[in-house]
Formats: sequence, C-alpha cells, structure tokens
Amino acid sequence: MLLLLETATDICSIGISREDELLSLVEIDERADHAARINELILQACREAVCTLKDIQAVALSKGPGSYTSLRVGTATAKGICYALNLPLIAVDTLTTLIQASMQEGATDVLYCPMIDARRMEVYTAWYDTQLNLLKPPHPLIIEADTFAEQLAADTRIILSGNGAPKCRSILPTDIEISPVVCSAAHLVSEAHRAFREQRFEDIAYFEPLYLKPPNITKPRQRL
Repeated sequence: MLLLLETATDICSIGISREDELLSLVEIDERADHAARINELILQACREAVCTLKDIQAVALSKGPGSYTSLRVGTATAKGICYALNLPLIAVDTLTTLIQASMQEGATDVLYCPMIDARRMEVYTAWYDTQLNLLKPPHPLIIEADTFAEQLAADTRIILSGNGAPKCRSILPTDIEISPVVCSAAHLVSEAHRAFREQRFEDIAYFEPLYLKPPNITKPRQRL
C-alpha cells in the first residue's frame, strides 16, 4: 500500500493505492493551504481507504518541476513520514505523469507537451513523442506565437496538458490541442507501483525536488 503525494502546483492531492488500484483520493485547489492542510488531507485519505499510516509500505512523491514552495511542502512531509515510519521514498516525475494521463491510444506522430504554470507566459515543460521518448528534457520555456512553428509546419499533432496549458491558448495557433489533464495523485499510481516493485528508492537524506528555477523572492522597496 502506497501513500501518494502531489503538491507541485496549486492542487494539493493525496492518494492511497494498492497493487495499481487507487483506494482513495483527496484534493484541494488552494496553494496557500498546502502546508496548513496536507497532514489533515493525508489522514482523510487514510480514513477513506480504511487504513492507517502503519499500513503504508512506501511514500511516493511527485518530484516536480513546479512551484518552489509547494514542492518543498510535499518533500518535507514525505521525508518526515519516511523517517518516522522507516519507509522508502519514491520520486515520480511530474511531467511524465501528465503525459501518461493525457496520451491517446493509437495516436501517431504526436508531440506531447506537459506544462506546469510558472510566471507570466512561462511554463515548465518537456517534450515527448508517442513512445514516451524524451525529445527535450524539463526546462523553463516562455511561450510565444511561434514556439511550435517547426512542428506545425511538419504536420505534427501537438497536445498540451497541465495547468500551464490553458494560458497558452490566447497566443498559440488554434490547431494545437489542450488536454484537460492536470496534476493529481491519481496519476502517480502506475509509475509509483512500478518503482516500488523494482525497488527504485531515493536517498531520503539527500533527495531534492526538481525546481528548475530558484524561488521568486521580492525585496521590499523600503525598510521598515
């Protein structure tokens, strides 16, 4: 039985799964409340799955990229539980989970672009083909009208997903598709259990999420 934590974006999503089956899922869409409510949501997910933390065999965490603060909340919580209960930690790539949730069976010549919202017209993204081959590794990208011009000229079908995709609609060509898929602990189930079976665990002491960029810290204009 695995505890699944997804905190890369505004959504704080907690799940419990067993043998590739999702037993419970609890979600809120309020970034400011991640730190205040994540423990409460974990206990609620356990109640709905009719289990306790003592039944958990490993903690699976969405490792980013994403919001610096939200990722730190999820990471600190996951590490705390792993240390307290002597459990292994599994890290799952956030962008890969979006791809797997938005892939269309039988589709060919498709460019999948999961997108995590960053500042203004910037997103965190990676590009994949239909076989989940990584074409461009995770990177920050400022979306412009011609961002996908080369792919569109080659008649490549483009599918965007994640919470960074909707804001691109206003400047990208209309033939680029936007999937409604956003981050959820439900999308971690398959990869988390695969990693558990293969015993692909993180070093809890040294694990850090994939931030891609430092936090956006603004300095006050005047001293108090």
